[in-house]
Amino acid sequence: MKLKKERVLILARNIIEGLIEKGSIVPNIPKGDLTGKIENIITEDLMVEDRINEEVREIMKAYSKQIDQGSINYNKMFQMIKNKLVQERSIVL
Repeated sequence: MKLKKERVLILARNIIEGLIEKGSIVPNIPKGDLTGKIENIITEDLMVEDRINEEVREIMKAYSKQIDQGSINYNKMFQMIKNKLVQERSIVL
């Protein structure tokens, strides 16, 4: 995950505060509960890329011999596989 948990909490608080101040929402649950829900949504969304990266690493294990021999560039192959998975699954990173 690219953001630390503390930053996600700050981001969630800022989102809630901004929406309340603009009158875009009127919370019907305590602000802390709402912030926690937003924090969970943000965290889950950020973890999508982590899961994709892990899946790419697993796929890349099949090419370890070619990578070690230098016939395949690890970074280029990693990015190609990642892009393909993202495109196939219609994921926005």
